[in-house]
Amino acid sequence: MITLGAGFYAAATALISRDAVRAQAIDEIRAVTGLSPTLRGDTTVSLFPRGSVSFGDVILGDAAQPALTAERLTARLRFFPLLLGHVEIADVSLERPTIDVSVGPNGRSNWSRLIETLTRGQTPDAARAAAFTEIRIDDGTVTVREPSRKISETVSEVQLSLAWPSISKTFGATGRFVWHGEPIDMSLALGDFATALAGNRSGLKLRLAAAPMKIAFDGAIGVQPTLKIEGSLAADSASLRDALVWAGQQPLPGGGFGHFSLKALTDVTGGTIGMSNVNVELDGNTAEGVLTFQTDGPKTLQGTLAAETLDLTPYVSTVRLLTANQQQWSSGRVNLDGLSGIDLDLRLSAANVTMSGAKIGRTAIATNLRRGQLTVTIGEAQAYGGIITGALTLANVDNGIDVKSGLQFTDVDLESCLGQLFGLHRLEGKGNIAFTVEGSGSSVLGLTRTLNGTAQLTGQNGALAGINVEQLLRRLERRPLSGSGEFRNGRTPYDKIAVNMKVAQGTVRVENVTVEGPAVRLAMAGSASIPDRELDLKGTAALTTADRTGGAPFELPFVVQGSWDDPIMLPDAEALIRRSGAAAPLLNAVRERSARDAVRSVIERLTGSPASAPAAAIPATEQTAAPAAAAPPAK
Repeated sequence: MITLGAGFYAAATALISRDAVRAQAIDEIRAVTGLSPTLRGDTTVSLFPRGSVSFGDVILGDAAQPALTAERLTARLRFFPLLLGHVEIADVSLERPTIDVSVGPNGRSNWSRLIETLTRGQTPDAARAAAFTEIRIDDGTVTVREPSRKISETVSEVQLSLAWPSISKTFGATGRFVWHGEPIDMSLALGDFATALAGNRSGLKLRLAAAPMKIAFDGAIGVQPTLKIEGSLAADSASLRDALVWAGQQPLPGGGFGHFSLKALTDVTGGTIGMSNVNVELDGNTAEGVLTFQTDGPKTLQGTLAAETLDLTPYVSTVRLLTANQQQWSSGRVNLDGLSGIDLDLRLSAANVTMSGAKIGRTAIATNLRRGQLTVTIGEAQAYGGIITGALTLANVDNGIDVKSGLQFTDVDLESCLGQLFGLHRLEGKGNIAFTVEGSGSSVLGLTRTLNGTAQLTGQNGALAGINVEQLLRRLERRPLSGSGEFRNGRTPYDKIAVNMKVAQGTVRVENVTVEGPAVRLAMAGSASIPDRELDLKGTAALTTADRTGGAPFELPFVVQGSWDDPIMLPDAEALIRRSGAAAPLLNAVRERSARDAVRSVIERLTGSPASAPAAAIPATEQTAAPAAAAPPAK
């Protein structure tokens, strides 16, 4: 029976004209798609053992600039209608097609007329006459170009199956393609294909799944009179940083931007993408709010987000202000190149913020990014036990980055604030800090060499850590030449402290430092090097009360030199010698060159051992006596 059936089918198909099959196949393709293909290659008709018609070198559109070309279009024929002499196409496949979409400034493309023709072909009569319901694309390439916006994208290795509407209204496409080197699985469904082609509102479901990111949309689309899409959007990525690089953006500076997810109600109108009921998660941080993305002109993201808790540590984890030993500024290059791909206007609020170990309370900030210049405005941040306000601006320049900062710290804990920001751990208490500085460089160290600005600090009810000035002064008041002893520990309490400074090219001019405490008063001035983290100050320390009734409180000039982290305080040697009743006459004696050697041994016996003090602390003619004055006490 099988042999008999095969023979009958072969005999029946032998009576069918191949030219008639070719013509009927073209007519049916035209009836279903509304498009007339141009055939420039050979035609192959096969009726046994399987019916098919194959056309080589097929184009759609203008032959000079075709919208679609395919190396081969093959139409597979239905079995039973062919026995009766009728040609009905079961499905159509396009082998290695190239689809070119060129969009002009007016928004129309080289596909506009073809889509209009295709729309006219989607009439009820044409739908009823249509036989085939599937078109397959095998190893295709799609190129989209919009010269006015400098857009050019290519999708390759396209493997799609298009469920062409026949009895139903829906249109579906499933398959995969490769974009930017990553395969993407895709599924698309239009609720009413003819309505969608006409530009009217139709249901839309879209799923895109690739290794860098997954996207799902469920809503509606329409293009008349302008593009409008509305529905729910969901996106998920294991690494937002990698996904943005895959999409063609420059790598973002800093760290973080790992796991990312987004859910929102989305409304696309023209070139504006609006998102409401946004729920976004990034690096474990979750926030809610609204976002708007502008695609016309410069790409701009605007929005307002609120979060309960934010951990900003991942984003500043790669920023190193100091070296590993915390003694010098970092010389590593600072890079902000990744900020030039998009403009940003984002307002963010959080109840709690964590950043590199610092815990910050209620925070409200605004972030503005324009043409690679980033400005972070702090409306209010509860940090270090007080409030922070101000702004910080970062921008790329030819020699690195440009920084401008104006910040105010109100009623903050000075030790934790100065320690975390500048590595300075010698000042305790509550106080206010205000500074306005600017500079440029390729590293933090380079920035410190160009800083200019002003800074003020006031504090109350604290202490100078690592030094006991009162103990030192009382010891020297009683025995001026006993040596300073070990005073670089303990604390010097104060009631008030005030510091005023000006910065020019990395050098700080300390205009005045006043410290008023229950036991001592300090006044200092001088300079400090920000790049070297060195101090060079001179001042006067005085006890607030005298040891003897009716006497004047003890007062002593001194110098402060050395690093910020471990400065050295040296008392004025000449003042100590003059205060000593036994050694004062020697000070005049050593002015005579001939007497210096004779009295050196006497001074050494008074001080205990021959040590040296900086020559800058005493007059040049008295440098012979100075070493002994700063020596440690005799054992």
